[in-house]
Amino acid sequence: MPTRSSAERSAYDREEQWSGGEMIITRNTDECEQTLARCGNHAICINTIGSFYCLCEPGYKERSNKKEFNVLNGQCLDINECLDIKDICGPNAYCNNTIGNYTCTCHSGYAKLHASSGKCNDIDECEDREKKNEGICGVNGTCKNTNGSFWCQCPSGYTNYGNERTPCSELKCDQFTGTSATSSKSHGGLADILSQMKRSCLALSQTDLSGKRIHGPTVLLNSLFNMMEDFLSEYDTGDSVAVSGLLSAVEDSIKFIGPQLSDDQTSMNTSQTEAKIVVWKKKTPPSGPLHLTNTNASLKTDWSTANGNGTYPGFALAALLSYKNLENTLNQSFEQIILPQKNGRRPSYQVFSKVVSAVVSNPDTQHLDRPVIITLRHLQELGESTEVSYTCAYWKAAEGGLQEEEGGAWSTVGCTQVTSNASHTVCSCEHLSSFAVLMALYPMNHTFGLMLLTKLGLVISLLCLALCILTFKFCHSIKGTRTTIHLHLCICLFLADLVFLAGISQTKPQGGCRLVAALLHLFFLGAFSWMLLEGVQLYRMVVLVFNATIRPLYLHAVGYGVPLTIVLISAISRPTGYSTDQFCWLSVEHGLIWSFFGPVCVVISLNVFFFSVTVWKLAQKCSSLNPDLTHLHKIRAFTVTAIAQLCVLGLMWLSGVFLFNEEALVTAYIFTILNSLQGALIFLLNCLLSKQVREEYAKLLSCVCPQPKKYSDFSSTNRSSQSQVRKTLLPSPWTVQHESMF
Repeated sequence: MPTRSSAERSAYDREEQWSGGEMIITRNTDECEQTLARCGNHAICINTIGSFYCLCEPGYKERSNKKEFNVLNGQCLDINECLDIKDICGPNAYCNNTIGNYTCTCHSGYAKLHASSGKCNDIDECEDREKKNEGICGVNGTCKNTNGSFWCQCPSGYTNYGNERTPCSELKCDQFTGTSATSSKSHGGLADILSQMKRSCLALSQTDLSGKRIHGPTVLLNSLFNMMEDFLSEYDTGDSVAVSGLLSAVEDSIKFIGPQLSDDQTSMNTSQTEAKIVVWKKKTPPSGPLHLTNTNASLKTDWSTANGNGTYPGFALAALLSYKNLENTLNQSFEQIILPQKNGRRPSYQVFSKVVSAVVSNPDTQHLDRPVIITLRHLQELGESTEVSYTCAYWKAAEGGLQEEEGGAWSTVGCTQVTSNASHTVCSCEHLSSFAVLMALYPMNHTFGLMLLTKLGLVISLLCLALCILTFKFCHSIKGTRTTIHLHLCICLFLADLVFLAGISQTKPQGGCRLVAALLHLFFLGAFSWMLLEGVQLYRMVVLVFNATIRPLYLHAVGYGVPLTIVLISAISRPTGYSTDQFCWLSVEHGLIWSFFGPVCVVISLNVFFFSVTVWKLAQKCSSLNPDLTHLHKIRAFTVTAIAQLCVLGLMWLSGVFLFNEEALVTAYIFTILNSLQGALIFLLNCLLSKQVREEYAKLLSCVCPQPKKYSDFSSTNRSSQSQVRKTLLPSPWTVQHESMF
């Protein structure tokens, strides 16, 4: 409200008049100074002679649009300039109404040329940054200014990770090359995946003139998972080099494709993999807890783990990927796992959870500021005990990736077990990689006793088999098809026991261990093949009476050719199945064990059939009118011997099937005893219980240790002549006919 000085107010408020010769002085009352005459809020009171009126302050208007009013018939209200005055701030600014005024805020990418100017003009971000020598799009990017904004055009091999206003970063697509052009073809289709990943990597930087990407990230992600599924479904991933290459390629691909995704969360689920990807794409980096979970695992960490300590690139990524069947492939390479022994017992290991990969956008995950918590679900519910314990491990790829001969191995460095129950294990790790729970299996307390029993029994068995081989080779009185079969049966068992004794537990080096397993596979299959031939020979002796001899060529083709064929096919198709973590034998996890147990079951079934027919025919011949008892007794003895051998060898390996049960102590002792004493059994049945062999042994002993003569030469000559006459008269036609067969 305007004010006046005292002198001015005195002259203004006083009026002098003369009346009747007297001067009358009257004063004007200033209603604006009276409390009752206020004009209200946001109004100015104007005093007049004998009155006053009100005017609204700037930024306000009278509600009836009156210019002048008094307190009784008017009120000042705020003027909303943003609504009443069109484009008061121009097209490139926001208008913000305030009480009695307004302000103009420029849109992003616009600014006022001068502080007093009311119009907002486009900012040329590219020119401003270049004047300051700051590459807004990076050293290799090209800045493209637009009206109110800009975007970065990245050359081939560079990308801005889906945020067009961030600097271009090098993609390093050569990391997907590896040795894909040459040696990766031997890694079961990995070359195709690596080639596709490199093309996809380069496609991330291909843009049209408007900055829109030609290849959508969703298409690339789907392509990645489809190729992974084909690779894991169709190819043999037993090679740890190929597995390491696959894990590395998948993690790197997710790091580059994930930030391009438009959705904050993306889930993928195929028959081979399950993944969850979360992406943060805002101006400021994320903070707070980060929790990812899927069917088989969960990841608990903080967003700072994904951000890292470097410059914020405009996004943050975290992903949890679970492989549904990779635990069988990676159930090996435990050399770097060292757990304390229990009562002198060294554990063996096996993967007991799904293999899980944790991926973040942070390029440096080898030494995290704070550990991540990973919870892994067991393959089956099994609590810890004196024989079972769990440990957390990660797959440590060899330096250089696919260029190394060894692809990687399990390691526990940087990972510790927080807690475990029957169904889950919680791990704390100071780095990120591919993780799994390893189950440590401690041998039974009776292992030493079994080992001692096995070694003693095998030594006895080897001695007995050596005697059998010498007997069947040099004892001419028992020459025949059946003796040939027994000779090669003993050779196979002798070589198998010798290799077993020398190399069954020599798991290093891996190539030598695989050779031992292949030899054991060959020789034990050979033993069963010759047992099958023995059953066939007995069947022919009873059914085909006058043509029971089998040509040696056929014997060797079946006895050695069939086992060798099975071993070659098995070794070519599944080479990693030969050897386990603890023994040099066929792997159960890879299913190769059935290339042994399958033929064994077939041989046992066929021999049971042949022996059943043989016994039935023998019973018929014995009940006939003119049975040749000498011949029938001989065949019966052969049959009983063959059945005993089949029972011992067959029962031994059938009991071996149940050794994979955790509580198989009795079965383990049965297997060990039968396996150790099979040579002694063959020597007993075929040598010591044979009269002809005993006579040959007696002759040999008489030559080695001659005894003094008790009779005269005449008596001996006479007795010998009588014996020769008796031998000439006694043999029957059956005996003469079949003596050469045996």
